[in-house]
Amino acid sequence: MSDVGWHENVKQGLKGQRMFGKFSIYLSLFAGVMSVLAYIQAALGNKKKLTIGRIGLYVSALGIFLASGLLLVDILLHNFENGYVWSYSSRDLPWHFLLSTFWAGQEGSFMFWALCSALLSIFLLSYTRRRELEAHVLTVFLVVQTFLVVLLAAKSPFKTIFEQFPGQLAAGQIPHDGRGLNPLLQNLWMVIHPPILFIGFAAMAIPFSFAVAALWRKDYHGWLTSTFPWVIFSGLALGAGLMLGAYWAYGVLGWGGYWGWDPVENSSLIPWILSMALLHTMLVQARTGNLVRTNFIFAILSFVFVIYSTFLTRSGVLGDSSVHSFTDPGTIVYGLLLIFLATTIVFGFGFLFVRRKELKAIAKPMHWLTREFALSIGSFVLLASAIIVFFGTSLPLFSKTQVDATFYNTMNLPVAILVTLLIGYSLLVRWEQEDGTFLKEKSWKSLLGAFVGMVVIAFFSSFNIVHMLFIFASLFALFVNVEIAYLTARGNFKLMGGKIAHIGIAVFLIGVILSGNYDQKKSALLELNTPQEIFGYNVTYTGRQHIEGHKTAFAVTVQKDGSTATLLPVMFETQDQGVMRNPDIESFLTKDFYISPVGVEESKTGGDGNIMLRKEEHVVIGGASVTFSGFDMKGHDAANANGGMKVGTTLEITAGKEKETVIPYVIFGGGEPKYYSADSKLLKGKVQLLSMNIGGMGDGKSVIEISLLQDGQKPKLESKEVLTVEASVKPFIMLVWIGTLLLFAGFIISIQRRRKADVV
Repeated sequence: MSDVGWHENVKQGLKGQRMFGKFSIYLSLFAGVMSVLAYIQAALGNKKKLTIGRIGLYVSALGIFLASGLLLVDILLHNFENGYVWSYSSRDLPWHFLLSTFWAGQEGSFMFWALCSALLSIFLLSYTRRRELEAHVLTVFLVVQTFLVVLLAAKSPFKTIFEQFPGQLAAGQIPHDGRGLNPLLQNLWMVIHPPILFIGFAAMAIPFSFAVAALWRKDYHGWLTSTFPWVIFSGLALGAGLMLGAYWAYGVLGWGGYWGWDPVENSSLIPWILSMALLHTMLVQARTGNLVRTNFIFAILSFVFVIYSTFLTRSGVLGDSSVHSFTDPGTIVYGLLLIFLATTIVFGFGFLFVRRKELKAIAKPMHWLTREFALSIGSFVLLASAIIVFFGTSLPLFSKTQVDATFYNTMNLPVAILVTLLIGYSLLVRWEQEDGTFLKEKSWKSLLGAFVGMVVIAFFSSFNIVHMLFIFASLFALFVNVEIAYLTARGNFKLMGGKIAHIGIAVFLIGVILSGNYDQKKSALLELNTPQEIFGYNVTYTGRQHIEGHKTAFAVTVQKDGSTATLLPVMFETQDQGVMRNPDIESFLTKDFYISPVGVEESKTGGDGNIMLRKEEHVVIGGASVTFSGFDMKGHDAANANGGMKVGTTLEITAGKEKETVIPYVIFGGGEPKYYSADSKLLKGKVQLLSMNIGGMGDGKSVIEISLLQDGQKPKLESKEVLTVEASVKPFIMLVWIGTLLLFAGFIISIQRRRKADVV
């Protein structure tokens, strides 16, 4: 076969593949609708329709599997006739980054969410079938899944490049290469973080489905045991996705933190907070029969805010407020997302409204000195946190005002103190009402330990009463749970899940307050091969090297207490976002040393020659940055009175956190101009003004010539490369990651116990 014939066959094959991809989406849509209708009839009593419902579920899942597989084939084969593939991939990407382009764009992320939902639907079918809950639960779940497929049909990843970008290419002109993946997304965490987050999003629909099905069936208590493992699983998946994103931000993005209160981060945090509240109110209902309405409200709200998060991320409404959001989704997708959100609210709270009288009759009073009361108050405190985050996140939708991180930190700090105190208190009191004697006997050791720990931390840090209260509360929760976990492990290790999760929360919060409020940060100029001390570390910039992806890595040696490490922070330039920076981190037992590159330039540190400076230009001299900021005319009139005109040149000098302004000057009049120097503490000498050109050198910017005098002598000047970095020390940040791991380990133990034993 000729090359022309082979290429024509490939072209026709890819065209057929695209058509089959679109067909698979519509097949899934049709089968999903068929399954929903059949399950509704089965729920109303026609059990024969269960078979049709199951067939529809399997066919709907098959359609999503086929479409996902076809999109992945297009990506791996570099089919740039596909507009989505061309937009997010390129030939130079390794296979794992090619894989991540599947969910890098809006169309692909809808596809991956639908794929996660389809996989979960198969497990959910088996799970609900055994418990005779299939018809009601899967009706609700498949309504959600079908909505996702509708979004996928509207925002298809199988449009050709000519359909997606009309008029930009000649007919039949297929690009040889794609635009590639955003350099910021070319990271291992892009392969891991989004999939886990989308599993969490898809799993959040399951407690919602159980709750609506329970309201439908008027089963106000029995739904708890079936739902509880899924609440833990969805909380585990969504929480893991959030924290992997936080770790990605900390280690890659270079702004020095792990949580920036970005609106899209917040919108995913809200459903997780609500699911944690639901987890605890379900425990109350299972033990005492109370908080029935509260559980339904939390289960519905958790998923409503998943859809709200999707709306914020995908609708483009936060295009100017969030670095994560997509823009310009199209009118159809914008409208569908609003319908999806409204339907979820009406569907969930409509059932709740219909059953309101029956639910009201179940409510009972509770006593404050019981575990029921502690867990209830704790859950409503979590709700307060969700409301705070919701308010700050949603404000840009209704006004041009945007709140910063200070708002969230200030408002959530009292909430965090209350939550941690209640974590400890809830385990010290019993379910039954008592007189408090038992509480005193069990609490004194934890209270004393927390107080001593707070005093020790206050002694070694700057004292802030609110922060100290936070540390006291977190230590109290930690000591209570460690003691009870020890006693529990001696009896039944399977009951350890909740205690380990609470220990993780306490450790995490201690890490948050210590790393966030007692960190140190400074800018530093690192001259090539010249050691410099930063926060007690001996730091030396030893050179640069080019690495894959047209990136430059800067080798920085860090020495402390006999140990040596080489950090490689990275800078690279992108077409769309300019210069990007990736930090590097050296982790020690009690702290992280964190370096992010800012820029690289030539320095004047000692050779012969004078220094020319344009206005607003800067140069590095002896480890200090010298900027010519403008002229100073304050002495003009006084000099005129003496027969001359005085013109000063303002130099802003910065070395680390120290700053100074020096003004060498010239006096014109009565012959040759006379140039004068000015003392500089940071440069350890005098700055001599040598000449001045106010008109500039063709570019409109004034130019001055200066030199440095030390002990009356002009030092030798030679060029030397200087790396400007942002260096910081994060104390005890390891506690953040250790606490996260403990939290999720507790979740896994709890899932294992409840999966096998149908208990709450």
